[in-house]
Amino acid sequence: MTQNGQKTDLRNNWSLEEIKAIYYKPVLELIVEAATVHKQYQATGEVQVCTLLSVKTGGCPEDCSYCPQAARYHTGVDVHKLLSKDQVLTSAQRAKEGGSTRFCMGAAWREIRDNRDFDQVLEMVKGVNELGLEVCCTLGMLNEYQAQRLKEAGLYAYNHNLDTSEEHYDKIITTRTYNDRLDTLEHVREAGISVCSGGIIGLGETDEDRIGMLHTLSTLPQHPESVPVNALVPVKGTPLAEQPRVSVWEMVRMIATARILMPQAMVRLSAGREQMSVTEQALCFLAGANSIFTGEKLLTTPNPDFDTDKAMFELLGLQPRQSFKEVAAETC
Repeated sequence: MTQNGQKTDLRNNWSLEEIKAIYYKPVLELIVEAATVHKQYQATGEVQVCTLLSVKTGGCPEDCSYCPQAARYHTGVDVHKLLSKDQVLTSAQRAKEGGSTRFCMGAAWREIRDNRDFDQVLEMVKGVNELGLEVCCTLGMLNEYQAQRLKEAGLYAYNHNLDTSEEHYDKIITTRTYNDRLDTLEHVREAGISVCSGGIIGLGETDEDRIGMLHTLSTLPQHPESVPVNALVPVKGTPLAEQPRVSVWEMVRMIATARILMPQAMVRLSAGREQMSVTEQALCFLAGANSIFTGEKLLTTPNPDFDTDKAMFELLGLQPRQSFKEVAAETC
């Protein structure tokens, strides 16, 4: 870290050994360092509020071991076809009124197909964009042409998580490869869309796997603008249903390390927040988290609602981040 109040350098050449040295620091020392970096690059006390809606639920052909939407698992998730544009815009308007500035639409697809459903999603993107919200999608794998069509429709961000390390990946998913994930991120970046990519902890991985995933993200040619850190929410019927709950200290360690490695990124405290107390969430904000999902569900798993989060923001003195802040800064 640089001295005399100067900013920590932005880097894309982190070594595994350097990341290990950060990750394994005593946790209080790690939090202090992350908080210092966070203050250098971000407006402290400001948190981006996002809402995630499942626009097409269940029936996915993939075998992601954590996912209740995989068709091969019996999880009790009802399959729903693609929502209408009007249904989505109603939800987006409600999210905006609840304080969200980013609205993300998720579809349980392995990849985007060039068909009527994709055309419908493009219309949804246009509509949500017109509401003044940052619009994000997570639709599975995509190619260069599809990324460009989404960009032209007004898509602001695309989420495609790495989930875990390359070494642990085939123990969690076998229906696509790690390189498939990286290729999608490259197509998103080339189209000029903001990249949202992080992972899930609690999948039976080791600390070395967590470090490996952070290494992959932090050594991309350009850091993701958004890095979600999810704690597994075990779902009955999935292969990972019996996994133990991730502790707050594991979340703090991941968030703090991500903050130090990728100072300009929005580090999102994502899935698993429903099981966390306000005190535990406050520790994550102190460690550098500055984005959350709000609303009753994250696709199909429980999540704190708008009123609960509003009360937490008031208690902790947090302010919602405005929409399109990066764009506004670039045009000043």
